[in-house]
Amino acid sequence: MLRTIKFILNHPFTKGHKLQAILGFVKWQITSRITKRPAVYQFTKNSKLWVWKGLTGATGNIYCGLHEFEDMAFLLHFLRPGDWFTDVGANIGSYTILASGEAGANSIAVEPVPATFSNLQHNINLNELAIKVKALNIGLGSKKDILRFTKGHDTGNHVANDNDTDIIEVPIDTLDNIMTDNAPILIKIDVEGFETEVLNGAKKTLASAKLKAIIIELNGAGRRYGFEDAKIHTMLLDHGFKPMRYLPFKRRLETGSLNTEHNTLYIRDLAFVEKRLITAKTVYIKHRPL
Repeated sequence: MLRTIKFILNHPFTKGHKLQAILGFVKWQITSRITKRPAVYQFTKNSKLWVWKGLTGATGNIYCGLHEFEDMAFLLHFLRPGDWFTDVGANIGSYTILASGEAGANSIAVEPVPATFSNLQHNINLNELAIKVKALNIGLGSKKDILRFTKGHDTGNHVANDNDTDIIEVPIDTLDNIMTDNAPILIKIDVEGFETEVLNGAKKTLASAKLKAIIIELNGAGRRYGFEDAKIHTMLLDHGFKPMRYLPFKRRLETGSLNTEHNTLYIRDLAFVEKRLITAKTVYIKHRPL
């Protein structure tokens, strides 16, 4: 609990609203224990989420508006109706709901764990986004295959290794195969260390000039499979991407570096991306403009 409170107090969107955020945290802790059932949370002005106690990422949105503030704000300011967004490791669909429910883009959401995929579908249905979101209950890798996944770790579910228990078998495909002719303009990849294999199956997608940005988690988890994040970093640099950091309140990008604790934002065609960010519509989070 102390870790969560520290997260709330240090979150960029709670600056000037810390007391309100802490009161929201206390209210949620009490009501979620009393009701013990899912509740609908107004995510942004035009999107909602099913939430319940124990959903780490989703409850972060309740406390702080946007759990992963810089990356989620980038998505909201960058995407436009008609764009394609690919959410690899969608979990319950926070990024997908922002992309299609608020920004109006088309999304392909990939989530391998059946129970989590069911929660993703509930959020898609809650927002009436079936026409904009294609949800796939599969994993992604370098080829079509069957892989074992853990299923009891919430946002930390991953491709299983020999030390894991309580596992399921899941079909996997490649990013290139699932995109067909719909090249994404933005990809988010959060697959708990399996990013190398996902990108190995995305050669056509990475080469597409339509792809302008990638949000990817490179926190060292790939070592469990023998992968090194530095090689992914080099691969993306070779494809013309540069690590950047987004400053949502200023609508500005600045030079960044490989983030080994959270997501790293990679940008290609900087002038195009910057123009979109500057001209994006105002988004309302917790009734506050962004």
